[in-house]
Amino acid sequence: MGLGKEFKKFIARGNVIDLAVGVVIGAAFGKITTSLAEGIIMPLIGWLFGDIDFSNKFVRLGPIPEGYDGSLTNYAELREAGVQMIGYGDLITQVINFLLIAFAVFMLVRGVNRAMDEMQELARQTEDSAKSPDVPTDPQLDVLKKILAELKKDEASAPPPTSH
Repeated sequence: MGLGKEFKKFIARGNVIDLAVGVVIGAAFGKITTSLAEGIIMPLIGWLFGDIDFSNKFVRLGPIPEGYDGSLTNYAELREAGVQMIGYGDLITQVINFLLIAFAVFMLVRGVNRAMDEMQELARQTEDSAKSPDVPTDPQLDVLKKILAELKKDEASAPPPTSH
């Protein structure tokens, strides 16, 4: 099998496409969450706790170079000047972003699971999903339900087994 055909076969698999879609949506969702964190949540936290700016939270480890005339509280300026520091403010921001993303994904999965449970319950109660606009069509399930109904009908009309 040629490389081109093998590659087409690989790409044509449903799970590869699903994964690609998930990565693209995840990247977009990450941008939305980052915007939510930086534009809304972090300012609210700053407002609640006295206008805290996590980006400038650090511990200075080394001396300030001679001739430095910038701010002694600005992490970016000190870092650019070559001062050795531990910048824990960015870590706090990233932890908050992670928690927000994790909570948003949890709520999304929770909502999807509830919707799927409702759909599955509707599908169980529906005789023919093709005739019901509220239930996604599942031809395999419909055929299995018809077979089960036929088996039950045959079982009810069959004479009782005789014992020898």
